[in-house]
Amino acid sequence: MRELQAVDSLLLKELKSCCAKEYNFLPRETGLKLMESASTEKHSGVSAKCRDTRAEELWGLTSFFGYSTQTFVQAVNLLDRFLAIMKVQPKHLPCIGVCCLHIAAKMVEEESNVSPTHELIRISQSKFTVSDLCRMEKIISEKLSVEPEAVTALTFLHLYYSAFTSLSVGREEIPSIGRLEAQLKACLCRLVFSKAKPSVLALSLIAQEFEALQSITLLKIVQQFQRYLKIGDSELLHWKELVAKCMTEYRSSECSKPDNKKLVWIVSRRTAQNLQANHFSVPGLPTIPEGTWNESESEDSCEDMSCGEDSLCGSPGSDGEGAFFPSSFLKCRK
Repeated sequence: MRELQAVDSLLLKELKSCCAKEYNFLPRETGLKLMESASTEKHSGVSAKCRDTRAEELWGLTSFFGYSTQTFVQAVNLLDRFLAIMKVQPKHLPCIGVCCLHIAAKMVEEESNVSPTHELIRISQSKFTVSDLCRMEKIISEKLSVEPEAVTALTFLHLYYSAFTSLSVGREEIPSIGRLEAQLKACLCRLVFSKAKPSVLALSLIAQEFEALQSITLLKIVQQFQRYLKIGDSELLHWKELVAKCMTEYRSSECSKPDNKKLVWIVSRRTAQNLQANHFSVPGLPTIPEGTWNESESEDSCEDMSCGEDSLCGSPGSDGEGAFFPSSFLKCRK
């Protein structure tokens, strides 16, 4: 425990305090097992596959609206806790998911950055109304302890990271917090990780990263945190293996990653026909005289061509693909 003596005592106290609170924000395990056993074909309730798909869609919406990682983590935590105690029909899941994201955004984001409910519904291409969302928000708030200071794996990830940063100054290079947050978001898109204690999941993420770095010094500090929080060897090993498996799957080319999904607009047949007609009605470009080229004509011609080019452009960013992980995540370390 000698290394931990160099850590700020307030940070260690906060770690202990969060460990005592983390059970209050864990989804009910019996409810999680019911989702794992539910079949998508028998329509017996929300299955693990349905839940994972919804979590990935929440990640996509989080990226679209520019919300923070904390908002996404809070939203998934609310979603899992609600699904674990309520019998929900799959058709109601889109409303529940979007509602959890909206609740989390109002708790975490600046008020000016929170998307209006009608905009959230429109972008998510959901079929429910604003009044449906408001009713669902009231139900979720009544059933759950909706607190802005919920203890999640992200809470512990930031606390661990602060400690490791202070302990490894000038000695070891540690992964960026952005890289670790991206890995956590990938894990939370799998129901199995909702069973893990937040303190253990966060330490497992860091431990498997340090093992990849082959840093004996950092791994020794991981062991000291493990003893300090009384985390068993078998428990940490179990979740490290699951994290490593998840990361391997998400690095594969077969994986459809939330941030890489293009935004697709569903339009009516009439709108589609109008868009297609407009696409082909390209205004004719002016003929450029060969013998009388001067600077003023050059400027006029450029203006006309840029105008015609703009008319063909779609909404900015609609076809763009975002990186699922930060660029450093996929780069091999030297």
